[in-house]
Amino acid sequence: MKKIHIPKEEYMVPGNLACAGCGSPIGLRFALKALGEKTVIVIPASCMSIIVGGFPYSAVGVPILHVAFATAACSASGIRASLDMQGDRETTVVAWAGDGGTFDIGIQALSGAAERNDDFIYICSDNEAYMNTGIQRSSATPYLAWTTTTPVGNPKERPKKDIMAIMADHGIPYAATACVAYPEDFIRKLKKAKGIKGTRFIHLLSPCPAGWRIASDEVIRVARLAVETKVFSLYEIQDGEAYTINYQPKGIPVEEYLNTQGRFRHLTGEEMAIIQENVDHQWSRLLKRCEG
Repeated sequence: MKKIHIPKEEYMVPGNLACAGCGSPIGLRFALKALGEKTVIVIPASCMSIIVGGFPYSAVGVPILHVAFATAACSASGIRASLDMQGDRETTVVAWAGDGGTFDIGIQALSGAAERNDDFIYICSDNEAYMNTGIQRSSATPYLAWTTTTPVGNPKERPKKDIMAIMADHGIPYAATACVAYPEDFIRKLKKAKGIKGTRFIHLLSPCPAGWRIASDEVIRVARLAVETKVFSLYEIQDGEAYTINYQPKGIPVEEYLNTQGRFRHLTGEEMAIIQENVDHQWSRLLKRCEG
């Protein structure tokens, strides 16, 4: 992975309301380093709506608009239209939503904005469940994972929704995955996205210590394992068709990743083998898309 300069400027202060070790503020910190102070952020109901603090306080040094759960994308579209009417072409509009507000509750507004190719960056900070309201299952929750609504005796039986394929099929100019454990890759992709006009989508993996049942100082290590085991791949898509893998993972057995987390503690060896097969299949599909 190519080394890049990470800006020294800080637009997110330490005094925020995040849980210890939370991946989401790490991601937002790097996002703002990449995008700079001429940024407006739209935040729907999510962990981040709590983390940044309520009015009149804010842990972030750029304007923020708190909006309803389902409205991140359409609110970002409205702000972009308002700035355009004022002749402001410099300010970047960013929607920052969780997986619940993207994969589920917000997907209608996101799909509409993508179909119109509205000009903003949408970042999904994915911690794979509705963490802010008590660790409930979302369609981003992995196969067989524990949540408070998928108890050990009845874990989630469906695979994680392929949100990247959904966004690619809208034909938007740019979509990419990113991970809080690989900030240089994330910053490079955001700077690239900033220079593109239209709807740009970033799927950011942001581990949650409480929901994943990991120690607060293990977040980055576990996030790296997600990438190195091919559970979460780093790639980008241009114009819905041109796939490029940005990092070649080591191919560590998925069991090493699963064993780090309490949400997978109930899995049997046979179930871990099934998950490994699923991961290998998804990696094979990604390779075919890159070749195509």
